Amino acid sequence: MLKNVVAVVLEEVHPFELGVACEVFGLDRGEEGLPVYDFALVGDRPGPMRTHAGFTVDVPHGPERIAQADLVVATATGVRDSYPEPLLEALRAAHDRGAYLLSICSGSFLLGAAGLLDGRRSTTHWKHAETMARRFPLTTVEPDVLYVDDDPVITSAGTAAGIDACLHLVRKVQGAEVARGIARRMVVAPHRDGGQAQFINRPLPEADGESLGPVLEWMRRHLDEETTVDRLAALAHMSPRTFARRFQQETGTTPHRWLTGQRILHAQRLLESTAEPIDAIATRSGFGNAATLRHHFGRRLGTTPQAYRRAFAGV
Repeated sequence: MLKNVVAVVLEEVHPFELGVACEVFGLDRGEEGLPVYDFALVGDRPGPMRTHAGFTVDVPHGPERIAQADLVVATATGVRDSYPEPLLEALRAAHDRGAYLLSICSGSFLLGAAGLLDGRRSTTHWKHAETMARRFPLTTVEPDVLYVDDDPVITSAGTAAGIDACLHLVRKVQGAEVARGIARRMVVAPHRDGGQAQFINRPLPEADGESLGPVLEWMRRHLDEETTVDRLAALAHMSPRTFARRFQQETGTTPHRWLTGQRILHAQRLLESTAEPIDAIATRSGFGNAATLRHHFGRRLGTTPQAYRRAFAGV
């Protein structure tokens, strides 16, 4: 059953994430043959709630309205030290009677505070993943995915990943045709591949000291060349063993992994800014061929070069 939906609103709610729940479940699309949900906003108290953007939203219901819901959406309200206990009790009761619970971005912390992530896999915005893992050690946080479905609890990453999670639940409960219809009305993809890793600007570690700076710069300028530890050690005027140890100390990783990461970054830039064929980009980035590039893209970013280009070309 997915007929009665509530979205939880607290002070400093993030408007976009709240808007996701309103757009997916709050619009009447009955004339198009799509489900019409009984949708309501719920807070720890009824009344106006200030948004993160400065304006206010009128919230007509308190926690008691959750008792009627088939789905409770925990919208993003930032990371808080504590949450109102009546609201947490209402969430636990909803879970116990079999309702779905879905969080968008930092809304996962509300579900965690209610104990609903204990023993489950979960995710949140990559920026908050480490904090969530520390605060709720009984959940397994997966920081590199768009959403996690650990039935009946669904957690999603930041901003647009909430759309993915909502459409996933609609597809799961009401079928692919309904999910496609809502997505078509919203002008979004009914399903996206990949994970958060492709959206995170995650520079590789740099050397802390001076000794490897020239070698790292040489490696960046010669990404398309075959490189060995022996050759790099000679450039650094060290033995291969000393070089490998010093590289680990100063960058926190191995020469091979550092170089692979730099090659992926270079390939990302080329995919974003050029129309070159994938094979050409693979060669320029030092991967040699498209198959090897796809392999490393999949391992590091959870997507394919083609999908990455579609998402980011010209952005």
